[in-house]
Amino acid sequence: MPEGWEPGAFKARVDQVLHRFAAGEADQLTAIDGSLGPVAEAVETAVADGKRLRAAFCYWGWRAAGQPDSDALVRAAASMELVHAAAVVHDDLIDDSPLRHGRPTTHLALREEVRDHPEPTLAARSLAMLAGDLLMSMAGQLFVTSGLPAAYLGRARPLWAALARELVAGECLEILHTGAAAPDTAVSLKVVRYKTAKYTVEQPLLIGALMGGAGERLRAGCSAYGLPLGEAFQLRDDLLGLFGDPVLTGKDGSDDVRGYRPTALLAETWRLAGEEDRARLRTLLAAGAETDAASDTADSADAVRDVMRRLKAPDRIEAMITARVAEALHALDELDLPGPAATALTGLAHSAAVRRS
Repeated sequence: MPEGWEPGAFKARVDQVLHRFAAGEADQLTAIDGSLGPVAEAVETAVADGKRLRAAFCYWGWRAAGQPDSDALVRAAASMELVHAAAVVHDDLIDDSPLRHGRPTTHLALREEVRDHPEPTLAARSLAMLAGDLLMSMAGQLFVTSGLPAAYLGRARPLWAALARELVAGECLEILHTGAAAPDTAVSLKVVRYKTAKYTVEQPLLIGALMGGAGERLRAGCSAYGLPLGEAFQLRDDLLGLFGDPVLTGKDGSDDVRGYRPTALLAETWRLAGEEDRARLRTLLAAGAETDAASDTADSADAVRDVMRRLKAPDRIEAMITARVAEALHALDELDLPGPAATALTGLAHSAAVRRS
């Protein structure tokens, strides 16, 4: 890769690695038995799309440590996208989300394949869970077979364990606090940190830096940059989830209402609301969670949006995003990185937090 940051060229490199690796895994799966074809297809579909931000942060952690461009490093960085693919399949399953990238989510796509099963819904959900497990296994496989020296990979191995543990912790925290009687911003931000922020920015960046031999100062700087930026990324997702254009996000715009999820957006709305608005929110969120009718859920989501706008809760989330991006960029400035790494990480900060999908 040239010294200048070319996001499109980098994404193409990562896409090529992922598509080839997933295709190889799919072939090995169907070689066991042809009936596994739908699961193999689900695995390939799960890695077909994406911004490849996690791979980019891993790559630039390596470059920030003074290391040169490397095809082996790109393969190792691409493993971060398989972690994300696994998390997405599991998250969509847990949340019973209908859409991802404008397509049916994995558990819904597989339902047609088991229509003759005695319990097709349960069977499809079980297959999706196993596909997600396979994707996480593939992430580790791609990382260790990337071509980087074992000693380099070994530097990052403890962080891999932390990444998996903290991602699971964040997902569990979201489940435990879903439907809370009184949404709390501090709790929501903890979910944001562990479910998304760490594995999206901080940990990929640190894994790249550790493999590249980063010292203590750079490692601390990666966290000081990565954590607030990762939180800004998820806070933007919260806003896009309810206020974004579903054509661009590729997701159902009423998911968070239907799921009564503990987002920071809902928590800030609750904090700003008086008793009358809180009573209305309880009614709307309960209605959205209980109905199976798409029109009723959409109506509840529209009404929740109206309350949020009136209380200016989206403005509060925008302010939180702005503050976190500023914090991340300040930490980056303090590191005095090589020019290409500084430029790329500055650009990634803006693309992660200021987006429409």
